[in-house]
Amino acid sequence: MEKTLGKYLQRNRRNWNQKARINFLSSYYDVEGFKEGKLALQPIERDDLGDVEDKDLLHLQCHFGLETLSLAKLGANVVGVDFSDRAIQYARSLADELAIPGRFICSDIYDLPQNLKATFDVVFVSYGSLGWLPDLDRWAEIVRHFLRPGGLLYVVDFHPILWMMEWGPKLVHAYEGDGHPIAIGPQGAYADPSVRVDGVDYWWNHGLAAIFSSLIQHDLSIDEFAEYPYCTYNAAHMLTEGSDGNWSLDGIERRYPILFTLKAVRQG
Repeated sequence: MEKTLGKYLQRNRRNWNQKARINFLSSYYDVEGFKEGKLALQPIERDDLGDVEDKDLLHLQCHFGLETLSLAKLGANVVGVDFSDRAIQYARSLADELAIPGRFICSDIYDLPQNLKATFDVVFVSYGSLGWLPDLDRWAEIVRHFLRPGGLLYVVDFHPILWMMEWGPKLVHAYEGDGHPIAIGPQGAYADPSVRVDGVDYWWNHGLAAIFSSLIQHDLSIDEFAEYPYCTYNAAHMLTEGSDGNWSLDGIERRYPILFTLKAVRQG
């Protein structure tokens, strides 16, 4: 099984190397706006995280580092990790060009303890991350490994119900997978649908109980949890803006959660 999972992850890495270039050049990520001073953080995580100045922060699955470097601009001492070598090249280039202190490591999450020797006040996981991980138990073990006692895991991610619907008004997939991935693609890139990504992505849908259980089993106590029937931006070009400036799915407006947030603390 481990060999099979490795095959899926290798294929995903290849596809994310394609996406890294597409995304970096897209208006969706607005790298030029970031260079001019914009932060690549949404109001939800900014409010939840609060003051990060002087905190040591590890950003897992950081892509090319816009959120990571935004947190560095707010004073955090950041390390960003991603398995796409091309994304990490872009992240390092941005950090150097803008003279923003930050360290970036190219590593699969599951191999990270062999590639990083440090502990952190905060582990940060953001939008569209958990579904790329086939083994949540191992993920939670690694989060615990890198958190200091009393340290915070903060997750803001798309809700498993949204993945059940595959970003549409009908249920397509199971809420909780059976260990086998969902195959998606080839398709247009989410940051620029006019550009095709060659290859199939492999995705694992994790129900909330599986996420909670994996954390609890590794001495992480869940302190806060929230669900949102909207997103604060037009994620993947798939949402419609409401009168309040937030975004939801056509046909199910505010009837299902789109995002969730979670805070968990490592016990001493």
